[in-house]
Amino acid sequence: MTPLDRRSFLAASAASVPLLSSIASAQDQGRAKPQAAQSFRPMLIGSGNSIPAVTKAMELMRSGSDPLDSIVAGINIVEDDPNDQSVGYGGLPNEDGVVELDASVLHGPSHKAGSVAALQNIKNPSSVALQVLRRTDHVMLVGEGALKFAKALGFKEENLLTEKSREAWLRWKANLNPGDDWLNADQQIKPGDFNRKQSRAKQLGIPYTTGTIHCSAVDTLGNMSACTSTSGLSWKLAGRVGDSPIIGAGMFCDNEVGSAGATGRGEAVIQSCGAFQVVQHMGNGVEPTEACLRVLQWIADHTKQSFLLDEEGRPNFGVTFYALRKDGAYGSATMRVQKDRPNSERFAVHDGMQARLENCTALFST
Repeated sequence: MTPLDRRSFLAASAASVPLLSSIASAQDQGRAKPQAAQSFRPMLIGSGNSIPAVTKAMELMRSGSDPLDSIVAGINIVEDDPNDQSVGYGGLPNEDGVVELDASVLHGPSHKAGSVAALQNIKNPSSVALQVLRRTDHVMLVGEGALKFAKALGFKEENLLTEKSREAWLRWKANLNPGDDWLNADQQIKPGDFNRKQSRAKQLGIPYTTGTIHCSAVDTLGNMSACTSTSGLSWKLAGRVGDSPIIGAGMFCDNEVGSAGATGRGEAVIQSCGAFQVVQHMGNGVEPTEACLRVLQWIADHTKQSFLLDEEGRPNFGVTFYALRKDGAYGSATMRVQKDRPNSERFAVHDGMQARLENCTALFST
């Protein structure tokens, strides 16, 4: 596919008509929508666990639903799944055994965003984030305030810690240090220990995740939206917030250019403004996969702490970016894959025909 520069994007997208049905004012909702002069290819991409989400979202988009409403409805399926321990109900808890959820949404046509962080007892943080976007003049609500807001809107408060996740937490508690997030002054962390927490958890047979769900969409009018939702880093300090609810880090969307999201080590994505960088690269004419690789390289170049580096001076943690351009071009890249498992990092795609998994491009092989 021929690369498109930002000027070409602006020219191509100028005729598209924003779809604002989900956030339009009451007096606008009854008006007939102008016909778009250009038709775009509907497309959805997402993290590897988002096949149910992109399938549902495409179904809703085909019926005329706004892309953001469609994405959130799809992500709700995964948030409701107790077997996905990285998102929503059944997510792995913080070090106190409490499940804290983060999510963010961005509606491309209006460039309006909403997010929640450290939300407890509500299993669909993406839906709460959507209501922050729709009903308030704020972008982010956190902790107790986010819970109070959700309850006021009728969201059901419930225990999110499943028996499976509780048992995993108890195993982790019984084996604290060096797998926790407290760095002792005299703690020696051997370079090359492929993520000290992940390695420790694997040795003990304890589940561990930096997992998240992300989804980006473009509809036939060229309108884009994005959502990222997570239960965050396993066994994190109470109140820790990762990249997922931060606009420009774990998720960003520019309706004239494209959309991007991230999974993996949230601290690295926050410190790189990761999703924003990916979209900026696409706006400058860089292909989606290459845009993801450039930001991963930026992260690698700016990772300085020795305990985050392997023997070769490369990051010992994982980050994966997902990128969707307005014209339907897409791509994904991950920090590393294992040489003996080249298909271990995958992402979801729905091109209007079928949902499928494709392999991420790796910056490094181990």
